[in-house]
Amino acid sequence: MQKYSPDSQLGTSWYSLFDWSLFILTILISCIGILFIYSATFSSESEFLRGIYTRQIEWMIYGLIILCLFAAVDYRLLERPAYLLYFIMILLLLQVLFNARVISGSARWLSMGGMNIKPSEIMKVALIIMLARFFDDSRDRGDIGFKQLFKPTLIALIPAIIIAKQPDMGTAVIIMFIFVAMAFTNGIKKKTLLAITVSTVVAIPMFWFSLKNYQKDRILAMLDPSSDPLGIGYHTIQSKIAIGSGGLLGQGLFAGTQSKLNFLPEKHTDFIFSVFSEEVGFVGVIILLLLYLFMLLRMMDIVLKASDRGGSLMAVGGAAMIAFHFFYNVGMTLGITPIVGIPMPFFSYGGSSLIANYMIIGIMLSVHMRRFRHD
Repeated sequence: MQKYSPDSQLGTSWYSLFDWSLFILTILISCIGILFIYSATFSSESEFLRGIYTRQIEWMIYGLIILCLFAAVDYRLLERPAYLLYFIMILLLLQVLFNARVISGSARWLSMGGMNIKPSEIMKVALIIMLARFFDDSRDRGDIGFKQLFKPTLIALIPAIIIAKQPDMGTAVIIMFIFVAMAFTNGIKKKTLLAITVSTVVAIPMFWFSLKNYQKDRILAMLDPSSDPLGIGYHTIQSKIAIGSGGLLGQGLFAGTQSKLNFLPEKHTDFIFSVFSEEVGFVGVIILLLLYLFMLLRMMDIVLKASDRGGSLMAVGGAAMIAFHFFYNVGMTLGITPIVGIPMPFFSYGGSSLIANYMIIGIMLSVHMRRFRHD
């Protein structure tokens, strides 16, 4: 981890320490997302869908307020209530199992104050803070073995199992991915890593048989969507058609036929990237991918320049969360990953997801603004 002299911070202000590039990228991608949420829904027969872009604007405003609060607070203070925050989120996840609102066949939302909140989204942020606190407090510095990995693995497994029961396998996988990224950053012994890898490979057949039929169908649809083009393969086929029909320059803003003729399902959430690709084409896609690339590079720079272990771990967890969402969602629209309902970060419609992403950016900015300090 790169170290800086605290003397170099003298004479500087919060304005000069603030990572404006990451902040502007976040705002820019979010605004583009709102534009294409509108494009995907403005011709809908549903009054609710025609107005969801305004709800996304409201969530973005709330998110900006939360982002600024998280950036203003020293990230080390977030570690203090980590255990309490984690416990509260576990209780909310359990509440989802017994008193959740069912949307699109899944019970993942709680109704609070007239709004539908998805606790599993906020759980990702709580887990990042919790694991950063745990590894930061650990006396085991350097590479750790099975014994030291047991407790943090349990910390990640508990919410992952509860979320998988909702059922929300995609978010459960993200939870475990965040844990793996942070554990790797902390350091794992080579023998332990090898044993984990072998155990994972051996467990794959057991994992397959534990899946429900519709989950197996989604994996099979990824491998061969043409086997059931009007059933399990429909989403993948329509998404590929939309992306391919965009060509070099796209069909034009608000002019995507797959979206407007309602061939493309979940076009404002899971498949918003397909809508974007159809309307702006290959050139527009490249520009968007570069924006996300620059965002992830800024995050990795914050990881490398963090002033302490806790800050670096929080930044790694946040970067892993955003990166997994992005790459998996794009892969899902291209038919190279199973369809599990993982939204595109800052781009897809969804208040809870957007708030969680803005929390992560706020934490990133807090770590960056305090990178010179190592007291």
